[in-house]
Order: sequence, then C-alpha cells, then structure tokens
Amino acid sequence: MELLKGLPLRRTLLAVILNLLALSLSTTALLGSYWCTGTQKVPKPLCGKSKATQCIGVPIPSDADPSNISAEDVVHYSWETGDDRFAFRYFHTGMWLSCEENMEGPEEKCRSFIELSPPAERGILWLSLGSEMLYISLLLISFILLMVEMLHTGNPVCGLKLNAFAAVSSVLSGLLGMVAHMMYTQVFQATVNLGPEDWRPHSWDYGWAFYMAWASFTCCMASAVTTLNTYTKTILEFKRNHIKGYDGSFKDQPQHHQCFLRQISSYYDPKDKAFHSVSEGVDFYTDLQQKMLQQEQELELDEVLGQTIGEDRC
Repeated sequence: MELLKGLPLRRTLLAVILNLLALSLSTTALLGSYWCTGTQKVPKPLCGKSKATQCIGVPIPSDADPSNISAEDVVHYSWETGDDRFAFRYFHTGMWLSCEENMEGPEEKCRSFIELSPPAERGILWLSLGSEMLYISLLLISFILLMVEMLHTGNPVCGLKLNAFAAVSSVLSGLLGMVAHMMYTQVFQATVNLGPEDWRPHSWDYGWAFYMAWASFTCCMASAVTTLNTYTKTILEFKRNHIKGYDGSFKDQPQHHQCFLRQISSYYDPKDKAFHSVSEGVDFYTDLQQKMLQQEQELELDEVLGQTIGEDRC
C-alpha cells in the first residue's frame, strides 16, 4: 500500500516551494528600500557651472563680481513663492534607509529612516524590525523541518511530528509578519505628518517591496495550510484504511510502521470493542490466577513426592 510507505510527497513538496518563496520575498523586501515611493517639493538650487537646468538663476549685474553676492539675496531668491521656484524630487523609503534624488548631481542622498521617524514612534519601528527578523527566522526553521521530513521518509511517526512542528512554525511566522507590516505602515504615516520638514513628501504611494512583503505573507500562510492539510489527511487516511480492514497488514510492515498503525488504530476503535476488551481482560486475569494456583499446587506435590522418594531410598 503506497500510503504506508511514506507521507504524501506532493503536498509536502508544494509546502516547501511556498515556504521557500515566502522566505525569498520577505528577505528581499527587508533589505530593499522601496516600501514607499513618492515626490518631495523642494526649492530649486541656484544655477551654476554644473547645474544649468531645473535651477534658479540669480540676476547679477554685468559689472558685479559673483563672489560679492550676499547669502541673504540667495536665500530670498531660492525661497521665493511660486511653483516655478520649486522642483519635485523623487524619493524611496524602506525599513532601514530613505534615499532622495540629488538635485545637484546624479547620485542619491540616503539617510537612516530610524533617525527620520518621530522619537515617539521609534519604539514601534524597532519592534517592527524585530518582528520582521523573527518572521524570517521562523520561516527558515519551517523550511528546514519540511526538508528533513522529505528526506527522512522511513519513519511515518517522525514525519508527522516534523510536519506538525513545521505547520506551527509557519502559522506563527505569518502572524508575526502581518503585525510587522502593519506597524511599519503606521510608523511611516506618522513620519509623513511629524517628520522633518525637508523630508515630508508631497505625494507618496506604496512601492514594490511593500507588495512583495505581503505576497510573502500570503505564501507563508498557504504553506501553513498545505502542511496542516498534509497532517490531517494522513491521519484520516490511516483511519479509513483501518476501518476498511487493513489490520491484517500490520505483520507485513516494519516495526515502526506496526507501532504507528497500532497507535492510530487505538484511537478509532468502536465503543463496543472497548467493553469487549475489558471483559477479555477480566477473563484473562482470572485464567492467569487459576494457572498460577495450579502451578503452585503442582510444585507442592513435586516437593512432597521428592521427600517421600528420598525417605524410601533411605
């Protein structure tokens, strides 16, 4: 019978693939800085030798020296009202860094998102980071347990135990991941309203890393459901095969298979069999007592006969 040779490998393989996909997506999302993207409204820089477009040109008299221009004039001109004096620079933010487009050069400027967040929200952000790391760790543990289950198929009892532990680990990791993603969203929205003025976005939306993190959560829960389904279906199949009368096949199985099948079958014995087994136990006990009494009587007779024979010889 194919079922008794090992656990269903197809469902286990599907759970392993989903778990590995969730692990890859969550790790990529955690290391990425594209959870949220948008634009920031900033004043245009002054035009110079390296910047000729998207800048503000300061009117300088032809006979004046550019080095003699005061800083007050520059500041007044750069913060002058009107949308034509402002530019919209692109930015993207993750759990660790927030990078902004550099208006004066091709390279980006990156800052720590933890330092940008309000002091009252930093504890929640650290908790979110810890939950995200624990989420990835539990996913890794679940993946290892499922791989051991696939490779160690000789003992169905150990396979079911590994299956159960992997399912519990996947469920816990999924819950932690969901909490971590929601806490980060709360911290980011608070930073948008209470963060530094030179960082507050003009418009923003969620990036590909945010959607990748939620896709990882979906794959994690799907892996947990598949693993639990494997465990439940295996138990039910053993029960069905026992009811159909496969008890005679115990002798043809290895020792650990016989032990497992007897353990499974003991949970599903009908109630009338339980009463019957009790009566049989009482009968067995009385028979055993009678046999012991008979043996004692025979031993006493043997001793008496031995003594009489010894006396006759004397």
